[in-house]
Amino acid sequence: MASLLLALAAFTAGLYAGFLVCFLIGIMPGLKQLPDDQFAAAMRSFNEKVPGPAFLVLFLGVIAFPVAALVVPVDGRTSAEGGLVVGALACAVLSHLVTVSGNIPLNSALAASEGGDDSAARRAFESRWNTLHRIRTVLSTGAFALLVAAAV
Repeated sequence: MASLLLALAAFTAGLYAGFLVCFLIGIMPGLKQLPDDQFAAAMRSFNEKVPGPAFLVLFLGVIAFPVAALVVPVDGRTSAEGGLVVGALACAVLSHLVTVSGNIPLNSALAASEGGDDSAARRAFESRWNTLHRIRTVLSTGAFALLVAAAV
């Protein structure tokens, strides 16, 4: 059971990190080329659609599966392996804190600005959101790497 939980932890962390990396290297650079009104409309649309059921499974799974992997007793787990899982969990929690305290409020402010000055909304949003996104992407990728290391 513990091996399955560790595999699920690595799997969900990998999918979540991959999702964030796609935004970092593909979606946001593509949106950067758009005029302000199109950028704001696209981000508002993403922010409405992304927190659906599949995303929530990943978002919650990157915390729940490492916790479960730590709670289920494992014969022969070394302290180093346990430390890797704890490190991954710490990275995932920090990533979520960045999301909840930074990215989500920016998303909400962008949504609230609909019908207003899209140029001003973009200036207040884009740079800050991207900086926070880079931080959570690095943390999430680190969580994935640590879980893979713990699993092998």
